[in-house]
Amino acid sequence: MGFVVTTLVFAAIGILASLCARICCNKGPSANLFHLTLVITATVCCWLMWAIVYLAQMNPLIVPILSEGE
Repeated sequence: MGFVVTTLVFAAIGILASLCARICCNKGPSANLFHLTLVITATVCCWLMWAIVYLAQMNPLIVPILSEGE
């Protein structure tokens, strides 16, 4: 999967989780805002962690040193 496709998957999961939090935890305007903030923050943090790991594998800092026999 490419970077853009997985980013869209994370966006869809974030939207779905936001809707679930809005429907399941309907306890008032301030609680709804708090739950929405938590869901969005969690989604962005998970995406950012995935993006850093994905991009770090494209250009690693430590290059393997091959011996002459390989």
